[in-house]
Amino acid sequence: MVQKTGKIKTAVITGQHPYDVIGFQTVFRSIPEIDFYPQHMEDFATDTGGGRKDYDVVVFYNFHRATPGADGDKLGVRIKEAIEEFSESDKGLLVLHHAILAFPKWELWSDVCGIDDRSFGYHPEQKMLTEIASFRHPIVKGLTSWEMVDETYTMKDAGQGSEIVLAADHPKSMKTIAWTRKYKNARIFCYQSGHDNRAFSDPQFRTVVAQGIRWLAGRI
Repeated sequence: MVQKTGKIKTAVITGQHPYDVIGFQTVFRSIPEIDFYPQHMEDFATDTGGGRKDYDVVVFYNFHRATPGADGDKLGVRIKEAIEEFSESDKGLLVLHHAILAFPKWELWSDVCGIDDRSFGYHPEQKMLTEIASFRHPIVKGLTSWEMVDETYTMKDAGQGSEIVLAADHPKSMKTIAWTRKYKNARIFCYQSGHDNRAFSDPQFRTVVAQGIRWLAGRI
């Protein structure tokens, strides 16, 4: 990946799930190196300005359940094409919290996330110790283990082809909390955490997101 300069142009995609808008957007406002553009999935797919190709990173924080384009509807096809286009590029994708669970029957999204079966249970308000699994990875540079209250998932862990950077040993959580991988030419970073403002306001969580975006953009 060629080292780039200037602000990291970052799309932040939401839809089909409630969330704390101000708390969530404050995470991205706290990262001085990025210009971020929050938008619904439908806006990302139908953007008429042609700017989608200029994003360095796309953050997915959506929870769409239907496989896009499966019914042949025009909007679904546009969503499918937009995601395929970006995931096959040399850009970066951050799949955050409930977006890991999106599109449960879409093989492409399972390949992006590195989990072949994404059936899940969810557990609100869990106090969990997050531990560093790969100290050499730049996403976790300077971090130490920390406790945070967040919603957790019980599901299969990230599989072959993924590098685990954060882990946990908790009865109501997957063990792989954050991991990186490649999908075709795209860099992928998946992070289980990020349900509400208890996570959004946590300095360690913010550091992981910020350094994750920098890594995805080839800046670290």
